[in-house]
Amino acid sequence: MKKQLSLLLAAGMAASLLAGCGGGTSSTATDSSSASTATSTAEATAESTTASGDGLTADITMWTYPIGKFGDAETVNSIISKFQETNPGINVTVEYLDYTNGDDQVTAAIEAGTTPDIVMEGPERLVSNWGAKGKMLDLSDLWTEEATADIAGVSQSVVNACKGADGNYYEYPLCMTTHTMAINKDLFEAADALQYINEDGTWTTENFQKALQALKDSGVDTTMIVYCGGQGGDQGTRALVNNLYSGQFTNPDHTAYTTDSDANKKALQQLLDWSNEGLISYDAAAQASDELQLFANGTIAMTLCWNASNQAQYASSVTFTPMAVAFPSDDGVPELCGGIWGFGIFNNGDDNKAAAAKEFIKFLCDDETQGPESVRLTGFFPVRASFGDVYTGTEDEARMAEFAGFMQFLGDYYPVTAGWAEQRTAWWNMLQQIFTGTSVDDAVATYTETSNAALASASA
Repeated sequence: MKKQLSLLLAAGMAASLLAGCGGGTSSTATDSSSASTATSTAEATAESTTASGDGLTADITMWTYPIGKFGDAETVNSIISKFQETNPGINVTVEYLDYTNGDDQVTAAIEAGTTPDIVMEGPERLVSNWGAKGKMLDLSDLWTEEATADIAGVSQSVVNACKGADGNYYEYPLCMTTHTMAINKDLFEAADALQYINEDGTWTTENFQKALQALKDSGVDTTMIVYCGGQGGDQGTRALVNNLYSGQFTNPDHTAYTTDSDANKKALQQLLDWSNEGLISYDAAAQASDELQLFANGTIAMTLCWNASNQAQYASSVTFTPMAVAFPSDDGVPELCGGIWGFGIFNNGDDNKAAAAKEFIKFLCDDETQGPESVRLTGFFPVRASFGDVYTGTEDEARMAEFAGFMQFLGDYYPVTAGWAEQRTAWWNMLQQIFTGTSVDDAVATYTETSNAALASASA
């Protein structure tokens, strides 16, 4: 199944490249009245929106998480100025969130009735959290037949991830990526450990262990760390655990968390054994930002939290050659965690503002000039096949080609599973328990019970 999935995704990415060559914490349950209001508002908005936005006058707000250059005020202000050349009546103000306090800010705004018009993030927040709670507008009118086919041409998983269980679309996507590991190539060369990595950046679990041993034998003090001081960068530890012995994070229809499978428990036990043998390390206080800094400093030989955006961020501070690699898998065919980012609109009960917000989103995502530029500003890859390789002819062409090769290994987009926010806390708590003496069986049982209880509550 993994090999079939990889081949299908590879075909989709190949089509895209050829074309170019020509988390919240609120637990309020959704009630039927709020969902009905969201739907009726969306329908009214669709009727009132003109194709070009001509004549619309509105002051709208957008909140954005730090997604590439969309976290930079000067860059975003420049985009707004371009938009206002053809939409002079729509004024856009922006607030910049971070991943430390951003979810709390949104939750507080929901409770106070002061949510922004637009929010930029991913399906785990826009769809499975705020959308499922009736807080977002249905954006199905943006998902035209042409747009849907264009996005499905890259990955049907993106289309599925942006749609709620009720059939409404709560996100209009812009970009996507796969998350990888990275190694300090210089240390691997010195330890003669590059032999264990294939040319396409994949490696087996067996060869991963051989590389760990080679690094230790060559004098590397800390090969890598399992960080679990919070949820930051947890996609890295999740991907490592799931790939080592081909485990799955959820069942195929995202109705149950499955970390209690034999494959996942075997992987967790293997990490603990490697730690006890001194081949890897564990840090109960570190999150991904700490681990990335240790990697950039040359203190550790690899990071579990890498992608094209991080490579660009740390390019000027590293004194070695970082090399992106896939997560090791027992069969050598990884399933990588993905990221999807786009836009949602909060249901604030103002049809005119909603119409204006949709015009701005269409400019950011659909405009033949701004759309590809918006993608480039994120540092990720387009969700549209028609955009092709947006980095061709740019200074980032070679660097991004390295990461484009990993898109064929995109696995299931399971962050849309209900109870996601509670699961993330339970995940790093579970890792802490395992590395401080709790048996794998007991820690996993507690995690699975907690996560599936949250899923059931959110789905009720």
